Amino acid sequence: FLLSRGGLGADPELLASSFQFEGPVVGPLSKDAFTKALGSVDFDAAFPDFQGEFYGFHVDPFEGNRVWYTARGKGTNTGPLPPFAPVATGKKLVNPPQVCSLTFDASGLVTKYTIGYVVDRTIGTTGGLGGLYGVLYAIGRPLPFPEAQPWKKSPQYALFQAVGGALQALLG
Repeated sequence: FLLSRGGLGADPELLASSFQFEGPVVGPLSKDAFTKALGSVDFDAAFPDFQGEFYGFHVDPFEGNRVWYTARGKGTNTGPLPPFAPVATGKKLVNPPQVCSLTFDASGLVTKYTIGYVVDRTIGTTGGLGGLYGVLYAIGRPLPFPEAQPWKKSPQYALFQAVGGALQALLG
């Protein structure tokens, strides 16, 4: 599965009819929607030198048909990535460590694929973003909505922290 499409896993022959794809802010996507979405992105042409890095594989002790692993990877955008970057940017992509999982049915087909859960946003060139949002940020073509931008503290969270700090100081 991880050898297909540079680790993106879009080979429909490996996916169950009940397949679901899910990321931190994307999905769930059905098998059809997932394969169509990834089929429209030629990651190999955009990053011909990409080196996928997958490690830490382990079977979930509570869901015996689920395998967890960490994914990283790096490469340089030397080819087009339509529709997001029709011209190569020459920028380097270094992914942060992202926890992923694959869930299998009894016949060995993938029923669920989760990706993009970044565990250290200080690593890499993606602004702490995982999945395609991180790739696009790294090459200077981020999507224009908050979920596809690096995390920044909201005014509400800043206020929450300030009030919490003040209460802690008062109560000693």
